[in-house]
Amino acid sequence: MNNGLQDFITEPMIAYFSMEIGVKNDIPTYSGGLGILAGDTIKSAADLKLPMVAVTLISRKGYFTQEIDERGWQREKPVAWDPSQHMQLLPTRVKVQIEGRDVQVQAWVYLVKSPTGGRIPILFLDTDLAENTSADRGITDHLYGGDSAYRIKQEVVLGMGGVRMLHALDFHIKKYHMNEGHASFLSLELLLHFKRDIESVWDERSIWDIARVRDLCVFTTHTPVEAGHDKFPYPLVKQVLGEIIPFDVLKDLAGKDSLNMTLLALNLSKYINGVAKKHGEVSQHMFPGYHINAITNGVHTFTWTCPEIAALFNKYIPGWANEPELFVRSGNIPELELWEAHREAKRKLLDYVKETTGVSLDLNVLTIGFARRATAYKRPHLLFHDLDRLRAIARTGKVQVIYAGKAHPHDDNGKKLIQGIYGYGEKLSDTLPIVFLPGYNMDTALKLVSGVDVWLNTPLRPLEASGTSGMKAAHNGVVNFSVLDGWWIEGHIEGFTGWSIGCQSSAKDLSVTDAEDAADLYDKLQNTIIPKYYSADKSPWTRMMKNAISKNAYYFNSHRMMRRYVTEAYIR
Repeated sequence: MNNGLQDFITEPMIAYFSMEIGVKNDIPTYSGGLGILAGDTIKSAADLKLPMVAVTLISRKGYFTQEIDERGWQREKPVAWDPSQHMQLLPTRVKVQIEGRDVQVQAWVYLVKSPTGGRIPILFLDTDLAENTSADRGITDHLYGGDSAYRIKQEVVLGMGGVRMLHALDFHIKKYHMNEGHASFLSLELLLHFKRDIESVWDERSIWDIARVRDLCVFTTHTPVEAGHDKFPYPLVKQVLGEIIPFDVLKDLAGKDSLNMTLLALNLSKYINGVAKKHGEVSQHMFPGYHINAITNGVHTFTWTCPEIAALFNKYIPGWANEPELFVRSGNIPELELWEAHREAKRKLLDYVKETTGVSLDLNVLTIGFARRATAYKRPHLLFHDLDRLRAIARTGKVQVIYAGKAHPHDDNGKKLIQGIYGYGEKLSDTLPIVFLPGYNMDTALKLVSGVDVWLNTPLRPLEASGTSGMKAAHNGVVNFSVLDGWWIEGHIEGFTGWSIGCQSSAKDLSVTDAEDAADLYDKLQNTIIPKYYSADKSPWTRMMKNAISKNAYYFNSHRMMRRYVTEAYIR
C-alpha cells in the first residue's frame, strides 16, 4: 500500500484520539487548551520516538476567527484554510452509518517530525466528498459547531470512522487513548469488531467482549465541569446510529437516561486518569466507583519557549529542548541576561499590542497577562471586583493588563464577559491601561506567556482541571499569580515560584467567595508584587524568574507527562 505510512505499520502502535489537535498556528484544528495539549502530546511523542498515531477531524472551517466590534462584542467568522497546503490526502476511504446512510470518510495525513528523528502521523478525518449528501459533507467543517445532532455525527466519524480508518490502513493498535469523551464511540466500534460469533446464547450480553475492549482502552478526562461531558438523548442516538448494539446493553455502559460519553469511556477503559492530582480527586467524587488516576499535564518545552529565552538556554543549558529536566541548572543563567532577554520578549509583545489594537503600553510598567477561554468559572472579572481599591493600588505602583481569549459562539454569557472587560477598560482608563487582544491563537499565546511580567489565573475552585498556560509562562521565566487549583497546587511555592490567590479548597468545596479571593489578590498585588517588581534591586525578581524555570518548567512539561503515560497506561 503506497500511502506514505509503510514505516508505521510494522510495529504495534498507540492510537491517540482527540476531537481537536493543535500542532501549529496555520492548521486551525483546535479551539484552546485541549487541542494544544493534544498537539504537545504528539510533539513529545515524536521527540521521544514513541510508536504512536493520532486521529482527529479536519475541521475545514476551523473553530472561528474572532473579531471584536466597537462595543466590545465578539463576532465569529469561518477560518479559510486549505488542507492540501499542509498535508497529504490518502487514497483510502471507509464508511460509517449515519441516519441509515453510508457516509464516506477520507483521511489527510500530517507528519509531526522531531529533530531527534521521531515521526508521528496525524490522520485528519474528512467527510467532504462528492458521494456524500450536502449535509454529510459538512460534518467535519466546524469544530464544536452546530447542535447536538451535528455533534454526535462528528463523534461517530471520529470514534467509529477513526477505528475503521486505522484498520483499513493496516495499523496494528495495542492501545486506544481517548483524549476526553468525544472519542468514546471508538469503544463501540471495538465491541462490534470483537463481537463473539455465538449462534445461541442465554444472555445477549455475553456476545460482547467487554473485557477485551477494556484492556485496549485508555481514557483521559479533562473537565470537572458538568457541561463539559457530552450527553445525547437516546432517541437522537437511535436516529443517528440505529441500534448498533442492544439499547439495554448500551444503557448499562453509557447511562440509563441519556448516552453519557464520559460514562461510556469510563466503563470501557482499563486505565482512567485526570490531568492533575487535584483533578483526579475531583473526578473521583464526580464518578464514584471508578479508579481514577492522575497524570498532571505538561507543555512541549521547545514549542512554548520564546526565541529570546531559548537563546539563553542554548548558551547555558545545552540539551534543554529534549531534556527539560536540565532546567535544574537554570542557576547558571546570569540574572542580568535573563532580565534583558525577558525585556526583549516584552518589547515584542507590546509592539504587537500597538500594531493590533493601536494602544501603546509602557515597557517599564508591571504587565499582567490573562488569556484563556471566556467562560464564567474562569472569573476574568475578579481583578475588577472592587474598582476603587484597584484604582488606589494602580496609583501606588503602575500596572497594565493584557487580556485575550475566545467565547464559544453560542455562549452569550462568555461574550458578555469579554464586553465587560472593554467596559472596565474605559472606566479605568485614567489609572490602569487594559487591552483585549482579539484573535487569540498559538502565535499570540507565545507572545503573551513570554512577554508579560506576571501570569494571572483566577478560576473558581475546584473547577480548573489542570491549566497549562501558566506552565508555558514558567518556561519563559514568567511568574504565576494564581488560585490554588489544577496544576498550581503542585507547582506553587509561595514567594518562590510565584504567589497564590486565596486558600486551597476540598474537592467539593465551592464556598470561597469572590470577595475573599479578590481581597487576597489586591493585598498581594499591592504589598508584595508591586514593591518587588519596582525595587531598585532586580535580583529578588529575577531569582523568582529562575525559580519558575528550575522548579516549574523542569517538571510541568509534556516529556515527563508522556513518560508517565507510557509506564502507567500504555504498557499495562
